[in-house]
Amino acid sequence: GELDSTVRVLSYNKETGAFEELQKISTLPEEFDGENGGAAIRISNDGKFLYASNRGHNSIAVFAVFEDGSHIQNKQIISTEGDFPRDFALDPSNNFVVCANQNTDNLTLYRRHPETGLLELLKKDVYVPECVCVYFDRQ
Repeated sequence: GELDSTVRVLSYNKETGAFEELQKISTLPEEFDGENGGAAIRISNDGKFLYASNRGHNSIAVFAVFEDGSHIQNKQIISTEGDFPRDFALDPSNNFVVCANQNTDNLTLYRRHPETGLLELLKKDVYVPECVCVYFDRQ
C-alpha cells in the first residue's frame, strides 16, 4: 500500500483466481502524523519475516509472518538514518540489509538477526549520490 502505508495479507483461491484480504496492517507507528509513502517490500529467504520501507517516516518496518501465512505482526520500526529510503535489499545470506536513502545520498547497513528478524544498525554514512536501487547479484 504505497499511498496508505500498509501491507495487506491475501489468500488466493486457485480454482476461482480470486484473492481475499485477510489482514491490513500499517507500516507506521501509531503516533506518526505526517506524510509518508510506502516504498520497497521484501521477504526473508525463509519466509518468516517481511520488511517494508517508509518514505517520509524514513524507516523500515519489520514484521513476523505467522506460520500459516495468514497474518503478520509488527516487531520493529527502525530509522533508515537518512531521508527518503527509496529501496533496500537483504544480501544473499540474509544476514545484512542495505538501505538506499535518495535525498541524503547515503546507504545504511544493518545486521539482520535470523532468529528474530530484527535489524541492528551497523553503519549509516556510506556516501552514494542519488541512490535509488539496491541490488545483490545472486549468482
